[in-house]
Amino acid sequence: MNIRMKVPLGFFVAALALPAWTVEVGPFSAEVRRTHTVADGLPSDEVRCVAAAGGRVWAGTAQGLAAWDGKAWRATDQRPVAACAADGDRLLFAVPGAVMQVSAGAPATRVAALPAAAGDVYALAPAPGGKALIGAQGGLFDAAGARLIASPIYAVAAAASGEVAAGGAAGLFVNGRPQHPRAGARSWAPVDVRGVVFDTAGRLCFFSPQGLGCRQPDGSWKLYTGQEGLPYNDATALARGEDAVLWLGTRRGAVRYDGRTWEYRQGLRWLPADDVRGIAVQADGTAWFATPKGVGQIERRPMRLAEKARFYESEIDKRHRRTEYQFVHTVHLPKAGDLSEWVQTDSDNDGLWTSMYGAGECFAWAATRDPLAKRRAALAFAALRFLSQVTQGGEHPAPPGFPARSILPASGPDPNLRDSRERDIRMQAQRDRLWKIMSPRWPKSADGRWYWKTDTSSDELDGHYFFYALYYDLVAETEQEKQEARAVVRAVTDHLLAHNWSLVDWDGQRTRWAVFDPQSLNEDRLWWAGRGLNSLSILSYLKVAHHMTGDAQYEAAYQRLIRDHHYDTNLMVPKIQAGPGSGNQSDDEMAFMCFYHLLKYETDDNLRQKYALALANYWALERLERNPFFNFIAAASLKGAQFSGMFRTLDLTPRGDWLEDAVDTLKRLPLDRVDWGHQNSHRLDIVPVAAYISEDAGRPQSGRLRNGKVLPVDERYFGYWNHNPYQLDTRGEGRSLGDGAVFLLPYYMGLHHGFIKD
Repeated sequence: MNIRMKVPLGFFVAALALPAWTVEVGPFSAEVRRTHTVADGLPSDEVRCVAAAGGRVWAGTAQGLAAWDGKAWRATDQRPVAACAADGDRLLFAVPGAVMQVSAGAPATRVAALPAAAGDVYALAPAPGGKALIGAQGGLFDAAGARLIASPIYAVAAAASGEVAAGGAAGLFVNGRPQHPRAGARSWAPVDVRGVVFDTAGRLCFFSPQGLGCRQPDGSWKLYTGQEGLPYNDATALARGEDAVLWLGTRRGAVRYDGRTWEYRQGLRWLPADDVRGIAVQADGTAWFATPKGVGQIERRPMRLAEKARFYESEIDKRHRRTEYQFVHTVHLPKAGDLSEWVQTDSDNDGLWTSMYGAGECFAWAATRDPLAKRRAALAFAALRFLSQVTQGGEHPAPPGFPARSILPASGPDPNLRDSRERDIRMQAQRDRLWKIMSPRWPKSADGRWYWKTDTSSDELDGHYFFYALYYDLVAETEQEKQEARAVVRAVTDHLLAHNWSLVDWDGQRTRWAVFDPQSLNEDRLWWAGRGLNSLSILSYLKVAHHMTGDAQYEAAYQRLIRDHHYDTNLMVPKIQAGPGSGNQSDDEMAFMCFYHLLKYETDDNLRQKYALALANYWALERLERNPFFNFIAAASLKGAQFSGMFRTLDLTPRGDWLEDAVDTLKRLPLDRVDWGHQNSHRLDIVPVAAYISEDAGRPQSGRLRNGKVLPVDERYFGYWNHNPYQLDTRGEGRSLGDGAVFLLPYYMGLHHGFIKD
């Protein structure tokens, strides 16, 4: 990764224990996928080979050859193409009975006639003197028709030195001799070799079901399997890329390897189809893939984090702002992957997602002083404040200070037809014994313009308070702005105090999840599992309210929950779990938001030590998730923190590669936020994660990489930071487009706290 550490050379050893707290992030390569089909000019979607030659890309298909000139595909030959290969600025390609040669703007000429013994042609490679080597069902042949190897050959390559490597059913051959690569105690007798190349570093590399092997310039071998990080080995192709990069083709996706990092490219996010028949790579790193559903293209586009942020913000402004209050949420795509049309949607957590988007813009204003960031943060504040206003009045008024989950325009369909009493009865009977039965679930506002959604959860409150405190501290500058923020926080907090530490809906009953009273959390077994998290939440709310208003009643209530009901001890275990990947990950997102302000505003040393230890223990389970939001909260809250325990004083300052992981995730988060499905459970580099607790039973299969960490973000899809990053397979169908707030919040938070410098 392109990071320059702000550490003198003499301190590198110390940095292994305690990393620098700022990294400068320069330009990196953002990958962008495109699919080419007959609609773009290909003769057929059944693509059998690709090659890059003379500044052009060529595709051999079942119905002819076509050249891509950077703007369009143009057919150049109508005969079916079996194989193709670049020869400098020319192209070799095999058609029935012959091997042809062509260059841009010139007619094709025949290089060799295929002997009858050749059978099906699988591979071509240029040879000195403008000739060709032909890998076929009948063996390896030269341009004169002489058979050099008498068993099926699937791949062939020639080095500048004249050395010829071939891979086939019987193994790997160099100058006709079989090879048995050995690395230490490991020795292979390769079979079914489907790819051979001489790469830009002078290495001979091959790809087979045994794995990837590379002969180093000194003659030694390196052999790679799943143990070394190879994701998959159902080999189909191998191509050399820029700067000693290798691209591997399989029947279930493609793999990029730069000598340090393996990147798995599978599913429609990256390829038209997973069956990769051939790969070609241009000098700038753009990779092209032959598949049975067209040509895939993955461009490596130079980009900076700030550019990426602007891209996501422009996408949000274009598609994701819902209603005049501009709630930010995922949109639905009528046609899979087609961004030309979209339908805006609501959710139970509109307040939470808009809060997290708005929090990112608060950090953006503090870090960049961009007026657009302040305007966006102010819009988010207005949207969230309206959720506490729209519930007042009308036929079903909620008590003052009650925030709605979401709103919908009354001019549209009645959401009560969907969220009906009958549905509530089914939910309570089939899924949740405490599910509320209430009708209407969507009352109308006093002015009749809006439906507002009831049964607001603690998720929403966690997001609201997280945002309001940031808006107050970082954005609100005038006394009017600060007073507006104080007023809404006071209203919501007073509601909680007036209703026994709970949110009470228009029906006079508390909501399903916003329950924080001592009797429930400490004495009711139905709430024991939520005791830690809800104790953390309410203490955080009271700290925020006291910080923003200065009202002593909130501090008194805070102290009462600690003194009389031990909420400070409750939160020492915010979530019941049994190791990384266990339990409900929504709780993780909620807890980290609450910890941030609780530790920020607490001044009592004993309480700070207790809270810091709780967060440090929590983060120890989360740090393997490569999550920049969690990592930055932990770093901002725990730098210099200590806990003086029974035996010694613990330094809770984060250590290790958390900052590198955070930056890597920000870089690799795809620009394409469509919910394409991913399949990873078949991978060789995965270690399964067992279901430790009953809550995890029946969930989709979970796993991690062999280094203990979760899969990188560009090899899975998620909408928000409340997802399970250990889930290996997802079923997205390309009909949902997530917003970029999942990037913007940690990115701007990292800038604000000085962890990253762009």
